[in-house]
Amino acid sequence: MIILSADEKRYLLKLARSVISAKSKGENFILPSGGWPKNLDSHAGVFVSLHTGGALRGCVGFINPDKNLISGVVHSAQSAAFSDSRFPPVGSMELEDIEIEISLLTPPVPVDSYERIELGKHGIILEKQGHRALFLPQVPTEYGWDLDTTLNHLSTKAGLPKDAWRAGASFQVFESIVFSESSP
Repeated sequence: MIILSADEKRYLLKLARSVISAKSKGENFILPSGGWPKNLDSHAGVFVSLHTGGALRGCVGFINPDKNLISGVVHSAQSAAFSDSRFPPVGSMELEDIEIEISLLTPPVPVDSYERIELGKHGIILEKQGHRALFLPQVPTEYGWDLDTTLNHLSTKAGLPKDAWRAGASFQVFESIVFSESSP
């Protein structure tokens, strides 16, 4: 797991906000060619979540550590704000009301049974019959869900019947470091 300082977390949060702000105003965001803390060249899966008044406003990222943290945050922030199909694109007028949260993920590992999933600790990836869905570790605890309820929602998110997880599904878990503008 990558360990980030408070300054490195603030840098990534400010970067995410700059990307969203520029695009919401119709401007191009130009990534600096360097000058960021060296630790941010590390690779990890990254998700950026946007909240307005405590409600989800966008959440997009990638699981595998294919990009460094700088590229991952830029891509995920832009996608969460403007390409999450569940929400309209973020407008410049609502930007000040949006809180940004970043999750850095460990690589996913398979578990042999859903019973090994620890809510609040593990993010969950469910796969079955070509369908796939993911919840970050904080999702079940934010909603107060137990394991069965979590897996019902995850199955539905994957486009499957809600109890599809009970037979023939495979699971992977991961952990994450989560920080936001209200608690970097």
